[in-house]
Parts: sequence; C-alpha cells; structure tokens
Amino acid sequence: MRFDAALAAQEAFQRAQVELGPDWHQAVELEELFSSNAGAPARRAYESLLTIAGHHPSASSYHAFCIYITWQQAAEETVPRHFHTGMKLCESYLANRDGKDALDVERVVDLYASFRAGLGLDEENEIEAEYRRDTPKGGD
Repeated sequence: MRFDAALAAQEAFQRAQVELGPDWHQAVELEELFSSNAGAPARRAYESLLTIAGHHPSASSYHAFCIYITWQQAAEETVPRHFHTGMKLCESYLANRDGKDALDVERVVDLYASFRAGLGLDEENEIEAEYRRDTPKGGD
C-alpha cells in the first residue's frame, strides 16, 4: 500500500458528513470510540460503524471509510474474519465506481489486494484486472 489507511479513513469520514444526514452524530461518537480505544470497546464501535453503512448504501465516502477502518481492525486483530469482511466491502464498493472519488477507488483496489493476500489469495482477480485495464496509463 502506498498510503496510510488511518489518514485515508479520516479524509473519507469528513466527506461522509453530508451522506449520513441524521446518523452523522452517532457516527462521530462511534468513530471517536473506535479511534481512542483498543480491544472490545473498539471492536463494538467498529461493528456499529459498519451497521450504519448498511443504512446508507449509496454513501460512497462512508463506505470507503469503513474499508479503511476494516484494514485498521485487521491490523489490530489479525483474524480471517476481518480480511473476509474487508474483501466483501471492497467488492461491493468496486462493483459500481460511478461518482466515487478516484483516489478512494485506487486505494480500495490496493486494499482489496491486501485483504486477499492476507488470506493467501494472491492471484489477481477479475475486479483488479478490470481496474488495471480501465485505468489510463501515463501519456494516454
């Protein structure tokens, strides 16, 4: 990865304010719990942040935020469940890239490869291959 997932999460979270409407205040409280704790309190806040994502399927910045914090969670607690969750979130996010922040898309593709590698699935899959084909190269 060529970026800091924690900083990317902060950036995406700030952009998500307009996407979450009345759930924003709850998300802020949960994010503060997640960022300032470890162990069970952080895990509970993380799970609640993912639940909010389920209520806002079109909130692309918030979904990118959830992917970034899933990487943080996987680094904190290296268990297959977090890698599987990360892959699922990435696949959902990358299924439709219309209107999404290009930098978030690039970062999510990188994280997707990292989640896969964490599970020993190193071969590039169709989502990654499609992204690489569709991404303009220098001089194009």
